[in-house]
Amino acid sequence: MAAEKQQDVETLKRRGRRRLVGAVALVLAAVIVLPMVFDPEPRGTAPVSVRIPAEDEAPFAPKPPPKKAVEPAKKAEQPSNKAEEPVKKAESAPVSSKEEFVVQVGAFSNPQAAIAKLKAAKMPYTTEAMQGNLTRVRAGPFATREAADKALEQLKGLGFQPGAVTTKTG
Repeated sequence: MAAEKQQDVETLKRRGRRRLVGAVALVLAAVIVLPMVFDPEPRGTAPVSVRIPAEDEAPFAPKPPPKKAVEPAKKAEQPSNKAEEPVKKAESAPVSSKEEFVVQVGAFSNPQAAIAKLKAAKMPYTTEAMQGNLTRVRAGPFATREAADKALEQLKGLGFQPGAVTTKTG
């Protein structure tokens, strides 16, 4: 009977060791697999690259805002002004250099008064919608710088504080 008891004790010890090894294997599998299953961070995202310019590089220049289309009513007014002003076009006649000159009259939230003054002076102009509710008004385009300088003086005579003569290539 003592041999039988010894054999039963050995069997119980063997079963206990197997159960312990099985329990350890299950715990290790749970520690390794469960974090992969419940990982909140998605896999496969591309890293974001950030480039900081050095001090000796060109300065930061923000992107210009998207240009809005010129209103159709203002476009319709523009050709009629150019048709009324053949003398100005003849004065700045040769357009072979594709370089045109403009003078900024100003940026207005309500440009009708400025446009009325330009129409009364029979000066060609363009309008461009800007950021917010502003509208840029420019005198021109003129084929030569001399014609643009003459228009600059005329704008000063009309009471405007115009900007410098600039080129408009196109």
